[in-house]
Amino acid sequence: MQKPKINPYIALMIGVLSVSASAILVKASTAGSGVIAFYRLLFTVLLMLPVFITKYRFEILLVKKRDAIYSAAAGVFLAFHFILWFESLNFTSVASSTVLVTVQPIFAFAGAYFFFKERFSFKTIASGAVAICGCALISWGDFRLNGMALWGDILALLACGLVTAYLLFGQHVRKRISSGTYTFLVYTASTVTLFVYVLLSGEELGPYPRLDWVYFILLAVFPNLLGHSLFNWSLKWISTTVISMAILLEPVGASILAYFLLGESVKWPQITGGAIILAALILFLAETNKSKIKEKDAEGLEAKSG
Repeated sequence: MQKPKINPYIALMIGVLSVSASAILVKASTAGSGVIAFYRLLFTVLLMLPVFITKYRFEILLVKKRDAIYSAAAGVFLAFHFILWFESLNFTSVASSTVLVTVQPIFAFAGAYFFFKERFSFKTIASGAVAICGCALISWGDFRLNGMALWGDILALLACGLVTAYLLFGQHVRKRISSGTYTFLVYTASTVTLFVYVLLSGEELGPYPRLDWVYFILLAVFPNLLGHSLFNWSLKWISTTVISMAILLEPVGASILAYFLLGESVKWPQITGGAIILAALILFLAETNKSKIKEKDAEGLEAKSG
């Protein structure tokens, strides 16, 4: 596997910061959930199109049928992740929704174990559990038990499962095709899925206030091109479980952006929760790196004995 031009962990952190703006932009828009998701993906595809035509148009002919199907499936999962998550923001708070949609390690650990036969140490699993507790602390007091808020929380949790499936498919496909080709295929499949959904649900494609169109474009540029696209690129070098753990920092980033952009106060539970997440993430990455070193040493011993 060729060495990446930039450190994938740096790209991952840029991606996490970028997706942190997503909930704020969605909450500010007046459009329906399906419409917001559709225009977010449509503008992303249009922005990617010149680069794709210039650099990747011939590569798409080399994509195997199985990888094309997996990429399309990932796109469908991503589309419904957006629909359910954006819809959850209509019923529950930004903090609750963002925290629930980022508890991906629960699904990622299970998916990586069953589909990729990855093994995890007790410290690795414990660090994931501690990080999730940190996320819960950030939204302490925002969780409500009334019917509508609970429904929003359930939608956010379902959205979390769908985005994990999208990342697991990506981890499988990205070993064989480039980030540009894979991302374009996924986003195109998502756009088509969302267009069909909008038509069937009866949501209006327009007109919308000018500010909404600004939000759609910002969603395409930051959470998608600088967020999910960097996650897709990183999947070649970093596993889904590591990316899912890093995404736990999204509530921290969202709280910081809300403080500067919306004037929301940052409370002690948010500061404490953010510190817990950072500490757990550092422990997780250290344990993951230790496991990789042990695997390489074991492979070296096998090669020598062979």
